[in-house]
Amino acid sequence: MNVEADLTPLRSALEDAEADGYLIDDDASDADHRYVSGFTAPDPYQTLVTHDGVHLLVSGLEYGRANAQASVDSVSRRAAYDYQELIGEYGSYEGTVRTIAAFLADHDIDSAAVPKTFPTGTADGLREQGISVTVETEGIVTEIRSRKTDWEREQIRATQRANEGAMARAEELIASAEIDEDGTLVYDGDPLTSERVKEAIEVTLLRHGCGLDDTIVACGADGADPHDRGSGPLRANELIVIDIFPRDKETGYFGDMTRTFARGDPGAEARRRYDVTHDAYEAALEAVEAGVTGATVHDVACDVIEDAGYETLRSDPSTNTGFIHSTGHGVGLDIHEEPSVSPAGGELESGHVISIEPGIYDPAVGGVRIEDLIVVTEDGYENLTDYPIALEPSSE
Repeated sequence: MNVEADLTPLRSALEDAEADGYLIDDDASDADHRYVSGFTAPDPYQTLVTHDGVHLLVSGLEYGRANAQASVDSVSRRAAYDYQELIGEYGSYEGTVRTIAAFLADHDIDSAAVPKTFPTGTADGLREQGISVTVETEGIVTEIRSRKTDWEREQIRATQRANEGAMARAEELIASAEIDEDGTLVYDGDPLTSERVKEAIEVTLLRHGCGLDDTIVACGADGADPHDRGSGPLRANELIVIDIFPRDKETGYFGDMTRTFARGDPGAEARRRYDVTHDAYEAALEAVEAGVTGATVHDVACDVIEDAGYETLRSDPSTNTGFIHSTGHGVGLDIHEEPSVSPAGGELESGHVISIEPGIYDPAVGGVRIEDLIVVTEDGYENLTDYPIALEPSSE
């Protein structure tokens, strides 16, 4: 991974805390760990950030690959610290802790700052070995990650291109389906189900080197719950929310996009909600630029929706209908990361990659959501999404 992360803010925090280094003990599912090390492994490994370098401790199984792939200054294998002998003498837990302690001593670490997610057992074990362990509570690495480098933006853009291909396949299926006498969409003689569209989405993504754990194809009342994945046959004259958030299998960077379609006529109220959501989406986009807070952008979206007569969580914190989520979130190595475009959203900075995704929901009508992925710039934004916004699906 070619992030070229600037860890200066982290090292400054280490100096302020009088800590010798910053230690991560996790597997690559932790995005901060993957970002700092430039390495991925399914089992826990250790990354140490010192004042003058980044150092990795891995098993013998991962040693060769880490040397070839990790973005670090040195790679050590556990065997260099008598790992197997320590396991045999002290058992798995204490033997592992003693191995990590020896690795830290090799880099002159008497005191280590650690992330909030650091394992309690490892922290207590290191303290028993005489190493001072303190928690870094500000989430500095997560904050650093929120400002994307040019290389990162290109990876996210590439994932979003794959996402667009998947959305096009889903839209094509809906647009090309016949309508049965009971209103069910039918494709190649069989009902067009949420599951069938999801399968087509996943196959398309795989062909583009991406995958996803889940996706949303939710019709009618299902779409009124923003996180209902949807199930069963899709129907004409109802709103269909499709939200796809794939991850590139090689780089780990996510994309994110939502479109809402209706085959046929969903009714005047559904069309009005779609238009209001589109207006809120456009207004929120126009509000984005470096220096503006995520809270301000969220307020702009709320203004449009409330002025149209619909509830938001701002106007009624207890509402179950209307605009019932935030306007957006950061996207990168995590699908939800900093910054937040919400009532608590702080200042947006150039290089932040965020979603803009207002929506209006009601089980009696269905759900509407429109979402693009953008990069914040000094005087506005750059849209990483190149996909039409239209209620009527197209097969072209």
